Amino acid sequence: MEAIVALLTLTALEVVLGIDNIVFISILSDKLPPEQRAKARIIGLSLAFVMRVLFLLSITWIMRLQTPLFEVFGMDFSGKELILVGGGLFLMGKATYEIHHKLGAAQGKVKVPKRLTLAAVVIQILLVDLVFSVDSVITAVGLVRELWVMITAVLIAVVFMMAFAGSVSRLIDAHPSLKVLALAFLVLIGFQLMAEGFEYKIPKGYTYFAMAFSLAVEVLNIRLQHRAKPPTGVG
Repeated sequence: MEAIVALLTLTALEVVLGIDNIVFISILSDKLPPEQRAKARIIGLSLAFVMRVLFLLSITWIMRLQTPLFEVFGMDFSGKELILVGGGLFLMGKATYEIHHKLGAAQGKVKVPKRLTLAAVVIQILLVDLVFSVDSVITAVGLVRELWVMITAVLIAVVFMMAFAGSVSRLIDAHPSLKVLALAFLVLIGFQLMAEGFEYKIPKGYTYFAMAFSLAVEVLNIRLQHRAKPPTGVG
């Protein structure tokens, strides 16, 4: 019974942590031709699963990432913290770049960038998967001890992400304001990762509440705009 409760708890946590991954993959896959987007999402999420399982099978090495490597201004930095800082900076930089180009393109000041290749998108997804996987695995190890529970929870979470990644991607693609909001979420997530890398803990609940509240407001705004449009074909 304890194993089942642990499995349900860890699965729920992995699904929540996977929301960040879904948003990032949805933004990146939008850069590909329509016929390659589903393939990119499947490859990206499959790599996320493989990476997390490999990390779980190398728990000893993963836990060593929390051992301090050097000190700067009285602050210790471990392998995990360096990964979090680097990943946070990458997410913030990527999201800011995309927002700049989207706003510039809308105003006719910046040329719309060329579509990325499938390989380039998969590599970027892999880099972000590395950051999220380290955080996810260390969280899993802190909650349960049974390896099969960890792997099963990760598998269920990845299947959940695969099931909803396409819907999220299509929704973001259909509504430009949602895409900007999703990019803003990535900036927020990147900042949180970087803060954790500098040993400043921001409760994830605060971040997810802010994201959920902002999304709810934007969805209401979209519905109001849709209802305000006059019906077509009326003379």
